[in-house]
Order: sequence, then C-alpha cells, then structure tokens
Amino acid sequence: MPRAYSIYDVFTDKKLAGNPLAVIFEAEGLSDEAMQAIAREMNLSETVFVLPPNNPAHTAKIRIFTPGRELPFAGHPTVGSAVALAEDKHERNGNTDIDVVSVLEEEVGPVRCAVKLRSDGAGFAEFDLPRKSNSIALPLEKDGIAEALSLNPAQIGFENHQISIWSAGVPFLLVPVHDVATASQIEFDPGLWERAVPFVEGRLASAYVYTRGGVHHHANFHARMFSPDMGIAEDPATGAAVAALSGAIRFYDDLNDGHHSLVVEQGVEMGRPSFIHLHMSVAGGAIATARIGGQAVRIASGTLDV
Repeated sequence: MPRAYSIYDVFTDKKLAGNPLAVIFEAEGLSDEAMQAIAREMNLSETVFVLPPNNPAHTAKIRIFTPGRELPFAGHPTVGSAVALAEDKHERNGNTDIDVVSVLEEEVGPVRCAVKLRSDGAGFAEFDLPRKSNSIALPLEKDGIAEALSLNPAQIGFENHQISIWSAGVPFLLVPVHDVATASQIEFDPGLWERAVPFVEGRLASAYVYTRGGVHHHANFHARMFSPDMGIAEDPATGAAVAALSGAIRFYDDLNDGHHSLVVEQGVEMGRPSFIHLHMSVAGGAIATARIGGQAVRIASGTLDV
C-alpha cells in the first residue's frame, strides 16, 4: 500500500540543518515490526507514524521510533509532526498563513501544540511538556563517564552544575562540562559508556552533554547528545533532553519565580546547527509550566511502497 511521507528539518529554518525527521502519513495497518524496520530504513534520529486519534477531538496519534526502539515521547518529532500535519491539512485547503492549536496523542500522553504557518518562512511549533522534569537519584561514576567522553574528570562540571539524571518522559544522564571548547573535543566511546553508566527505567541512560553559552550569540546553552541505546551515534537536536535539562537548570541555577526564556544550541559539531527554545514559568521555587518550541522546514516528500 503506497503511503505518503515527508522529511522535515526540525529546530531550524534552513534546509539541510537541524534534525531531520521522517513523517509517515496514514500508517494504519503497519505492525510494530514494520514500523521499526521502516525507521531503520530511514536511518534518521526518529521516524514518526501518523495514526487516527483515539479521541476524535485530538489531531492525531503518533508513534515515534528511533533506528533502535520506540520512544514514549520526543521533542523534535513532536515539533516536526505538528508542523507537518498542519501544513498537510491547511495547504490542501489553500491556507498558508495560519495559527492553530493541535493535540498529538503520544505514549506519554496528549501533547498540546501551538503551530504557526507562514508562507514566507518555516513553520513554528511549541508544545507544553507532558511531564515536568524530575531528578532520578542513582550512583554515578565521574571518572568512568569522563573516560567514555574522552575527557579529564576535571573538565566535568561548571559553576555548581554536577552530573545528574533527569527525566520529563525520557531519562537522560546530564553531563555539564567547562565550556564550548570542552564539549567540542568530546570523542564518545559507546563501549566505555555502557560500562560506566547505570540503566534507568530498564534502559541504558543516554548522554546529554551541556555547557553555558554557545557558538551563536543568542544561545544560552550548548549541548551534544549520544545514545547507544537508541541507535543514535549523535543527535543534532533532542527536545526530550532539553525537557529533562529544564529541571537541572531550575535546580542548579536556582531560578527566581517568573518567566525564563532560553535557547539551547545543538548539532554544531555535526554541521547541523539546531536551536531549541525553552520557556519555563517558575513559582514557589518549582517549575509551574514549561514549553519547548522550534521551527521546521520540509525538505522532501514522496511515497513509501510498503
């Protein structure tokens, strides 16, 4: 059965930058095994399969697969799918400039997205975090983690930021490093990583390395992500990791009550710069609400004959 698909570059307004995403429309009838095989065939960080929603008031149900496994939630598939579905619907109706709210059903739960489409630029979507970031207390070996990243243990940590595990649906082992130069020199060794880090919720923890500042002047943080468990050597943009990072930023930076807008750059070392927008409202010393957003631009469309 022919199935339409599109590929979007997400968390960027430029083609051939950001994090590519495959969106498979009308995925009814595909088995779990077929979805996983298609995701391996696409060989992108994630592939999304669009299904009818369980709740007719919602926009769609989506399932998210990396080349290695299915995820309950991920940021760049959420942003890319929201833009893709809005463009597919409204371009067919002749509307190119529109603001719309959609709800995507993901394994983690319903995710509310605000989408802006403009005829003269990339689409933009932002979503409310389906879960607030929470810390996960497990023993961590700094020396082993440093070795897996080809770093000296003294290069890990900045200000009062320390290695920690946080999750807003998908857990990440967050590794703060001294500066952008340190982040850029990392050579990730998956074998050493597997020996050094714990399993979290039955899965090997993925690495999210971050530091303050960035290559681009508007970036507040610079990051890299590595995940042997997901089958991803390095990811150009990881919204779920930024969702997890929100908790660490609030905790270690001791954010004041109020609204905080931040930009995390990622993918710079891969030649695919991405910009992930994080908005947090803090009340009573805790995150009250948080949103992640970014742009997405379609780069290809076609038909999948499966």
